[in-house]
Parts: sequence; C-alpha cells; structure tokens
Amino acid sequence: MAQKKKVQSEATPDALAATNWNFIFKWLFIVGGIATGAVNALAINPDFKIPGNLIWASVVIGVIVGIFYFSSDDLINVGLRFMIFSAAARSLPGESEFVAYATAFFMGFSFYLGPIVLTMAVIYFVKKYILSK
Repeated sequence: MAQKKKVQSEATPDALAATNWNFIFKWLFIVGGIATGAVNALAINPDFKIPGNLIWASVVIGVIVGIFYFSSDDLINVGLRFMIFSAAARSLPGESEFVAYATAFFMGFSFYLGPIVLTMAVIYFVKKYILSK
C-alpha cells in the first residue's frame, strides 16, 4: 500500500513577518544588554568616559524591547532577571580586578533591564486596569 505524503502547511506572510521581528528584537535585547554591560565595565578605567548619548540609546532600546519583544504577562520572570543581576553585582567581593569588572558588567546589564521592567509594568497595569473596563 502506498504511503500518504505529508502535506506541509505553509506559513502565512503575517506569521513569517512576526517571526522575523521576534528574531530581530531577540538579538536587539542580547546585543543591547552585552553592550551596556561591557561599556559599564570599561567605565571603571578613569580615562574612559561614557558618552551621554549611549546611555539614552540603551534606555530607548530597553523601552522598545520591553514593548515589542516581551509579553507584559511575563513581568515576574523579567523582574526576577533584573533582581538576580542586581544581587549578583552587589554580592561579589571586590578584591581582584576581574571581580571589579564582573561586578560592573552585571550592574550595567541590570541598568539595561531596568527600563525593560518598568515598561512592562506600565503596559501590564494599563492592560489590567484601564483597557479591561
């Protein structure tokens, strides 16, 4: 008996577009967090000055990622990431130079997660208390 051929369902253009945007926002989140952490780690050096535009760019990227990449229902998990990075940065002893750079990196990443969590919290409460009526 002949076997049936499996018919593969083709993705709609809307689903493909959503997947592509999700991929872009995922990498924007990763690159933004690593860049913010690395710049904050480099700021330990007294000769390195953080450009003011870079801080605002990090905040804007965080707000964009908070709006478009994360679901506001996932606020607890992202808030826990923020708390874990902040706690890790504060708990490392500052005896060696490597630990100082690691602490600064974790603090930079938590500085990046702060606007994301705040944006998600605003969206969550707007959805829950204003738009649900």
